[in-house]
Amino acid sequence: MISSGSGTSSGVDASAVDTITESNLEASVRSIKNFAGATGAVIAVTGAIDIVADENKAYIIRNGYPMMSRITGTGCMLSAMTTAYITANQDNMLEAAAASVCAMGLCGELAFERLDGRDGNSTYRNYIIDEVYNLTAEKLEKGAKYEIM
Repeated sequence: MISSGSGTSSGVDASAVDTITESNLEASVRSIKNFAGATGAVIAVTGAIDIVADENKAYIIRNGYPMMSRITGTGCMLSAMTTAYITANQDNMLEAAAASVCAMGLCGELAFERLDGRDGNSTYRNYIIDEVYNLTAEKLEKGAKYEIM
């Protein structure tokens, strides 16, 4: 991980060695909280299990769909959404960042449900964009899958 000065990333993507799993979740949360404390930042780490944390609290988020990792631009979309959520909620940056990660993952789930056998990753990307456009607070509240550590 970048916080410890180690890691095996390739470009912007982490390698399988750095993947957050159920078996390393608690240790990952501790490390991310420590990094957040050292930097004074809210830290978001995304993958099959997402973690959004400050030094005191971590949101473990389980929204999303594996195919999202094969769509160019989903990370950029998430960055833009996070910026918008934080800008609109500057007094609650941790919660805003966690909400944006939940929202993006939920939109990936909803978009996948729309695919049929003829659709590919380009259609999936467009459906994600449509789901972001059509996302409501009610849909997000109902569909967000998270726990707090």
